Amino acid sequence: MQRSLLIKPMLNEDYPTISYGKGIYLYDDTGKEYLDGSSGAVTASIGHQVPEIIEAMVNQASKVSFAYRSQFTSKPAEQLAEKLNELVNGDEDYFSFFVNSGSEATETAMKIAIQYWQEKGDYRKQKILSRWMSYHGITIGALSMSGHVKRRERFVPLLAEYPSISAPYCYRCPLSQTNPSCQLACAFELETAINRIGAEHIAAFIAEPIVGASGAALVPPEGYYEKIADICERYNILFIADEVMTGLGRTGKRFGLDHWNVKPDIIALGKGMSAGYTPIAATLVSEKVMEPIINGSASIMSGHTYSANPQSAAISLAVLEYIEKQRLTEKAEEIGSYLFHKLQEVAKDVAIIGDIRGKGLLLGLEFVQDRKTKQPFEAKLALTDLIVKKARENGLLLYPAAAGKDGVQGDAVIIAPPFIITKEETDQLIRILKETLIEIEQDLR
Repeated sequence: MQRSLLIKPMLNEDYPTISYGKGIYLYDDTGKEYLDGSSGAVTASIGHQVPEIIEAMVNQASKVSFAYRSQFTSKPAEQLAEKLNELVNGDEDYFSFFVNSGSEATETAMKIAIQYWQEKGDYRKQKILSRWMSYHGITIGALSMSGHVKRRERFVPLLAEYPSISAPYCYRCPLSQTNPSCQLACAFELETAINRIGAEHIAAFIAEPIVGASGAALVPPEGYYEKIADICERYNILFIADEVMTGLGRTGKRFGLDHWNVKPDIIALGKGMSAGYTPIAATLVSEKVMEPIINGSASIMSGHTYSANPQSAAISLAVLEYIEKQRLTEKAEEIGSYLFHKLQEVAKDVAIIGDIRGKGLLLGLEFVQDRKTKQPFEAKLALTDLIVKKARENGLLLYPAAAGKDGVQGDAVIIAPPFIITKEETDQLIRILKETLIEIEQDLR
């Protein structure tokens, strides 16, 4: 057998070869069917092989696929920016800076936040505060803002020390408190960090509305984001929402922060923007932040070759219109509630499930040795990998996530199927998941 020259996530692992997808299913070149229980990397939100999106692809390709952003604008890019502003539905307009990935979107958000203060004549505000158990991307700037310990560890000498406060992790409160008696201590940690560092040095605070890869759908307690937004406003610090995973319907709302009726200064989008049909992401910038830039240098110092290319913009616009026409955001909320209930039923028969959490179709399962003590499994067991591989063997795709009080010793997966999944298909997902976890429990014994 000829060796592969493709660098895969694990070089010594054999991966099935994808052949095609249809709806919520993927098929490898042997014909084996996989239920896409994670929408790939929480990306393929409208399912595979949607005719309307394929038509939009072909239509735009027949006109022009690429035009460089410093030479041309395009109708699809202009329309997409208008559409995103409409979806935010804020008291002010949000401008769009298009990029190619979530990592680029958060890094661009960081740069814009720093440039905002520079344009106002304040060159001291350069730090970005963030949380532990967070993930904002794999580029050096985005990784500096991330609190994902395993993804940081190889590059720590290169990274800025941005993670400053604890994540809102009620199942394993890092402050050893319980809600509501804690009175949102994890939110007030931000104020403590600001006072220690000095607000005059801090440009922005960044957070995922619901923590994804580094926490398996951590949902904060009620009032958390209202308090975070209030602290940022009082200390004159911008609030960046990393909606790369949570945005555009995934949680049953247009944006994750809509659950708490909070509007950030800057929003990073990705993944569901194109539902996997093309690489595209965006940094949405409020009029408040844009104003001094427009009246100052009139240029944002960032950009990529493929930024705002007509092909990707047309595809993203078609995806967002499809989500609206099919009312898929409402569907994600409805079917997500059904899936959550079914997971609770599975937990009655599977003792290693410690916690079920999330909103809409962004749900997480955390696994423990003992529910009463919440004792995690030993890291050397690599339980998350075992579960993901066993599920794939059984025809179900899951997304691995970090968990545990330190963000290292803990096991979890994210369940995030496409919004189009039916109750019957959800029942199939549950059946395969339950079989998988029971097999794993037997292996552990």
